[in-house]
Amino acid sequence: MNNNATETSFNDSEREDLIKVRAIISCPSGDYKKKFRNEFPRKDLELMVVAFKIFDFMTCSKCGELLNLNLEFEI
Repeated sequence: MNNNATETSFNDSEREDLIKVRAIISCPSGDYKKKFRNEFPRKDLELMVVAFKIFDFMTCSKCGELLNLNLEFEI
């Protein structure tokens, strides 16, 4: 039996179960822009929701405005 083939197919199924997210946080006045990347398993979707809620209430340290949150998903 070829163990490498079995491990590869198992890893491929794990990768298909991941949701890749890129979050771009920026200040409306243009003073700040930061990009974050992360992967979340579909079974732990709650972790992704909690992370977004935290990002949603961040403010700019320079001007105090709420930061914009733009999300890009690869499912």
